[in-house]
Amino acid sequence: MTKSNNPLNDPKNRSAATMLVHGGTERSQHRETSEALFLTSGYTYPNSAYAESLFKGDIVGHNYSRFSNPTVEMFQNRMALLEGAEASRAFATGMAAVTAAVMSQVRAGDHIVASRALFGGCRYVVEDFMPRWGVTSTLVDGRDPKNFEKAMQKNTRLVFIETPTNPTLELVDIAAVAEIAHAHGARLVVDNVFATPLYQSPLKLGADLVTYSATKHIDGQGRVMGGAVLGSKELITADVHTILRQTGPSLSPFNAWVLLKGLETLPLRVKQMTESATRIADFLGAHPKIKRVIYPHHPSHPQFELAKRQMKSGSTLVAFEIKGGQEDAFKLADALAVILISNNLGDAKSIITHPRTTTHQRLTEEVRLESGITPSLLRLSIGLEDGDDLIADLGYALDQI
Repeated sequence: MTKSNNPLNDPKNRSAATMLVHGGTERSQHRETSEALFLTSGYTYPNSAYAESLFKGDIVGHNYSRFSNPTVEMFQNRMALLEGAEASRAFATGMAAVTAAVMSQVRAGDHIVASRALFGGCRYVVEDFMPRWGVTSTLVDGRDPKNFEKAMQKNTRLVFIETPTNPTLELVDIAAVAEIAHAHGARLVVDNVFATPLYQSPLKLGADLVTYSATKHIDGQGRVMGGAVLGSKELITADVHTILRQTGPSLSPFNAWVLLKGLETLPLRVKQMTESATRIADFLGAHPKIKRVIYPHHPSHPQFELAKRQMKSGSTLVAFEIKGGQEDAFKLADALAVILISNNLGDAKSIITHPRTTTHQRLTEEVRLESGITPSLLRLSIGLEDGDDLIADLGYALDQI
């Protein structure tokens, strides 16, 4: 059956919302509406010559689901279309994706420069794990691009950043840091989880690789874990794919299928979450018991102008410090009825966490304070509940302090 000449046959002519419903879909002979779930570890070949050509890479196909599966491939292709990337690879978790992105770009004797405000697991990979393999690192205050320039060494091969950062929502100027990294022959990896691919496009700003924890907004309902690395075909099909193939941090086909379903509703969910987050940031910013509210598109954010330039919206996370200490932060969280205490984010359910005692508890107090993680800091992930209910919930909890 031949396609019409409709311009929308080309995915490049479709909006993000449309690509997230249809992008990357490959239908079987049954012409199913929903993407097929291929629960298989291996594949058969019509003859030995076909198998030889497939393993040599002369033809395209699947030969083992550790690194090649039809359902996973549909998820990878849809993510690449959304990100505007040439290629993508999916992983079992977000941390597997980050680890693969970092490891794929360095060798023993190399050096990494990273922003010091990182998720605890990401900081572990850079600061503790990579030195075991002879890769050193320097962590800098990422708010000023000049700090990256000062930290670059002759053997620096990779710069790694999160922006906005977890959990303090600091920003890093992606374009400026990309220019510095490339001038020194290094590559830039950006963890884009908090901004989501809808609100920030690191590859367009000069990044070489982008990573996601698909567990967060992409699934968005607390069901499965997953991760993704995106970038040029050259970097993905060689460096990143080699790590995936040889070390096996594979995304299961079932999880890939669930994530495909999550992508279909991503714009709707993130839009409502962001609208509520904006209202909640305004509410908290005006409350007398709040020391400071941290939201990229709130005028009080110290990098507000960069946020407006680099991010299409402020996204779904709000951080705030109360006027008090850890005991008061616990009282607030414990008094909430709708908002749940958990360390996940990007979920349909609103979630609050105390980073100092959960996601970043492994760090020393000196490092936590250096990164802005104080005893009174709380990180709030806005869900899909009614915005008025969330504000009322926070208002009651604040009254209990």
